[in-house]
This record gives sequence, structure tokens and C-alpha cells, in this order.
Amino acid sequence: MIHLARRADRIKPSPTIAISTKAQEMKAAGRDVINLGSGEPDFDTPQHIKDAAIAAMQAGATKYTAVGGISELKSVVSEKFRRENTLDYAPSQIIVSTGAKQSIYNLMMAVLNTGDEAVFFAPYWVSYPDMALLADATPVAISSDSPHTKITPQQLASVLNNKTKMLLLNSPSNPSGVLYDKVELAALGAVLRDFPDVVIASDDIYEHIRYEGRPFHNILNACPDLAGRTVIINGVSKAYAMTGWRIGYAAGPEYLIKAMTKIQSQGTSNPCSIAQAAAQAAIEAGTDCVEPMLEAFARRRSMVSEKLNAIDCVDFPPIEGAFYAFASAEAAITKLYEAGRISAQTDLAFCDYLLENAGVAMVPGSAFGCENCFRLSFATADNLLEQAVERIGNALA
Repeated sequence: MIHLARRADRIKPSPTIAISTKAQEMKAAGRDVINLGSGEPDFDTPQHIKDAAIAAMQAGATKYTAVGGISELKSVVSEKFRRENTLDYAPSQIIVSTGAKQSIYNLMMAVLNTGDEAVFFAPYWVSYPDMALLADATPVAISSDSPHTKITPQQLASVLNNKTKMLLLNSPSNPSGVLYDKVELAALGAVLRDFPDVVIASDDIYEHIRYEGRPFHNILNACPDLAGRTVIINGVSKAYAMTGWRIGYAAGPEYLIKAMTKIQSQGTSNPCSIAQAAAQAAIEAGTDCVEPMLEAFARRRSMVSEKLNAIDCVDFPPIEGAFYAFASAEAAITKLYEAGRISAQTDLAFCDYLLENAGVAMVPGSAFGCENCFRLSFATADNLLEQAVERIGNALA
């Protein structure tokens, strides 16, 4: 028998993909399942973006491109940063990747060595720790007092040390929806100044999905002096409903972008040429086409909030950004366990119970480093979402 490399044993498959796969298998078997597990907008990609892809194909843009992306897209991304974020990046400071996930992976592979620590805030996106492990580094999660309490400067300072080589900031957050304001980011930046060897990765993929007029800021808007070691990561997947197009991008110091490009050259090489043309059209046209989606997300957020808060054994705080509801189910888990309806007092057993008995697929909070919670995505059709939340309420009644 062939023995696998140790790095393959270190990591686990993506829990969100695993939940979606099980839901699809149950649907294929004839079960009535509503999948609220995956973070994917249910909207179609706007027509002008699809038209740009068709035009690119017809023009013969079907060949290899530069490893780090076509110059036209990099120029559009550069202008986007100036227009929307008041940040100035030359095209040589930008890389285009096969999704924002690859940009983060490239950065970790470029920066982290054996024994280094990569720090992030819990609850965290499921891939952060496993990507750090693939880079042979140690993932370190900072937990706040509750899933929706922001990390304080004191908590950050207590974790950083001479082994820390990367800090990942995700705001608005997947899964919690927490959004850090400029003052809070400035306070975190003040701590980071005492640790000059730490590379800062700002994961801004949910930048445009915010509620009640909350403004967006990233760490460089609050602390421009940290630009020499900060990489901003973004993409078109969430805001423009382009998950399948797989285009993300990163901007930062040229020496880091060059290292990330070199790693990408030996991994996947360039992103899809046609998808790059589509992304160029999306970013160039601005966010007008995003507004109807945001209106729908806001409507769904209100409905989900109202119905989840009506369930006695679910603790559900407000959502500031992204399109997820992340709630504590500790009381519900205890209730089901004591009633003999689940075999273990865990969020995994809780989510499995709801999948089997209510036909609703969600992701257990332990996948995000926060036990006894669950995450549901409200990036799905209103009628299905309403049915799903009602099923959850009935299953816990």
C-alpha cells in the first residue's frame, strides 16, 4: 500500500463542501432537502458580464495569459482600489488567481515556514487552518467571548509572538457577519506595529455585502503605514454572483506579489482567460448590478432574524455583513440530547438531526472553530429560505 504524504493527513476536506455533497446525495435519492450550507448567491451572473465572456471567446481570447493575470484586468483592479478603497496599487503589485482562495494559499506558501504561526479570529473561514497546515505552519485561532464579540487589541497582543508570521483579518466575516469599523481596526493596527515581522492578510471578499448603511474599511484605511506588509485579497465571486468563474485577486508589496506569482506559475499557471475578461467587465462597470442582490439579501436577513429569534432555544445576534446567520444552538443541543433525539451533545449531531428530520442542510459551528453553533446561508430563494427556517422551528419545538 502506498503511504500518503503527511501533509495530506494533516488536513480535512472542506466541511461546507461535505455538507453540500450530502444534501445533493439526499436530493438525488428523492429526499426533500433545502441546502443552506454553501456560501453561494442564488442569483445568475449579470448579463453584461456573461456578454463580455462570450465576446472574449469570439475574439479568440482562449489562450494562455500571463501567469498573474491579463494587464487589462490588473489595470481595472488597480482603478477599483483607487475608486472604492482610496488605495493606490500599480498593476505590478496585483495578482489575479483562480479564486480569492488561491490568492490566500499563494500568500501562505510564499510567507510561512515550518514552525511559523498563522493567526486568525474564531469563528473563522473553514479553510484558514488547513491552508496554514499545508504550508507546514501552525494555525492559531483567537476566540472572543462569544461568536459575535469582536477581538480586542488585548486578546490579539496576548497571542502574537516571535513565531507569528501572518495575521488573517476577514471583515465582514464568514461565518459571523461581524464587521470591524475603522476605530477598531486602528486599535488592532497599534498592536501589530509592535510585531514588524507579521504579514497582514486582509480578506475583503464580502466587502460589498453590508447592512443598515454600515461603511467598509480595511486595515490600510485605518493604518496606512502598514502597507509595506499588508496584502488585500478580494474577488468577484460573492458580490457579482460569479462563484463558478473562479477569479480572485490580491494587491500588496511588489516583492510579495512576485513571490505569489512564482508559486502560482508552478501550481495552476494563469486563471481562465475567459473568466478574466468577465471579471474585467464586472469590476469596470462598478456595483450598480450588485444593488438588487443586496436588497434581496437585506430582505432575507430581516426574515431570518425575525424567525430565528422566535425560536426559544436558539441565540441569534444581529448580522452586520455577508449573507450568513451564525447562531448559538447550545440550549437546543442540550434539549435534543436530554430528550434522546440526538446521540451526542454536539453541533455535528444537531446539524445531522436537522438534515435528517427537517430536510435542512447547515454547517456545524465547530467547522468554524466555534462549537455548539450553526451557520446557515440566506443566499437562497426567499420561499425556500422561509420554508427552511419554519422547518427548523418545527423540528426544535
